[in-house]
Parts: sequence; structure tokens; C-alpha cells
Amino acid sequence: MPFYWDPTIILIFIGLAISGFASMYVQSTYSKYSGVKSKRGYTASDVCREILNVSQLQNVRLEGIRGNLTDHYNSQDNVLRLSDTTRNSTSVAAIGVAAHEAGHAMQDRDNYGPLRLRSALVPVTNFGQTAAFPILLLGLFMGGSDILINIGLLLFSLTLLFQLVTLPVEFDASRRAIRVLEEQNLLTQEELPQAKKVLNAAALTYVTAAIASFLSVLRLFLLFGGGRRRR
Repeated sequence: MPFYWDPTIILIFIGLAISGFASMYVQSTYSKYSGVKSKRGYTASDVCREILNVSQLQNVRLEGIRGNLTDHYNSQDNVLRLSDTTRNSTSVAAIGVAAHEAGHAMQDRDNYGPLRLRSALVPVTNFGQTAAFPILLLGLFMGGSDILINIGLLLFSLTLLFQLVTLPVEFDASRRAIRVLEEQNLLTQEELPQAKKVLNAAALTYVTAAIASFLSVLRLFLLFGGGRRRR
């Protein structure tokens, strides 16, 4: 059986390389500023509760959750969870992460449009991830059915759409976090840029995820889109 080299596979390798670099950069940045203790002496949990209170979000529960950097805000349960490595830490990195999650709670309070759109896209995107590949394969097995293949490609593209909508949500949450940290004097003027570096590094992972997803979708369209089918 002759060997066939698919040149479009290079797009996947590029995506993996970009994602790998971003992951290493995030870990390096977080580790660096995890060793910088805030001069105010507040824990990330203290800061997060203060931000929620001054933002008129006293009804948001603050809970712990196991894991490393598993911090998240759940709008359905009205709860913000801080991971084991975050909530009791007084580091600039942990405080930045906690403030970022509080930023999501503020978005929820303000009915921030991109956040609402992202939430609406979750079930659609989950369906697309489940159904896209079987529909694409079915289209190929049925002699290259353009309708089924195009449906499969569009379903694959939903993940990219979700990640693109996620970008403004994450950047806005970080912007809100830095603003309130400064306004409430929760970090010093020296520490604010450090927290911002941590949040910018974290945001980079969402950017690279979107790029990697775009490259994957582009590869599929190059292989199967526009009537170009492998025979």
C-alpha cells in the first residue's frame, strides 16, 4: 500500500506547537508570581470576597474546590469556586486569578452580552462536537454527499465560534479585575502590573486555543470543502 503524505497535517502540528508554547509560558509566569507575596497580606479568598461585596454581589457564594487552577464562576449556581492552590494564598498570582473570576461574576450581574452569548452556545457547541465527526464520515461513506459533509464541517466550526466568543469574555473579566484591584487598593502600584502579567498570560491560552481550532477547521475545509473529496 503506497504511503500518502497529507501536507495539511502541518496545520495540526503548528497548532500543537503554539498551544504548547502558550502552556509553558502560562506555567512559567504563574510560577514566577506565585512566589511574590502581596504586601497587603490579603489571601486570594479575602480579595475575592471584598470585590464581590463592593460590587453588590454579596449573594454570590464563595467556595473551595480541589485541584490546581480549577477556579471558576458558575452563574447557574451563583457560586464562585477557588482552587486549593489559590484561595489561601497571598501571592500576587493567586489574587489576580481570584479577581478575574470575580470579574466574571460582575459580567453576570451586568448581563454582559458576550457572556450571555457564550452561555447560549454551550449546548449547541457540545452537540456539534458530538455529531460533527459521525455526520462527516456518513457523508464520505455515502459517496461524498455534499450536504452531509458540509453539515459536518459547519458543526466542527461551532467550536471555533465558541472560542472566538470566549475571547472578549476573558479579556473583559481581566480588565474588570485589574480595575477593581486598583480602585479598592487591594494591590500596591508595584503589584498591579505583576497581576496583569499573570492575567495576560492566562488569556494567551484562549487566543492560542482559538488559533489551533481555526487551523484544525481550515484543514478539514481544505480536505473536504468546496467539492474537494478524497477518492
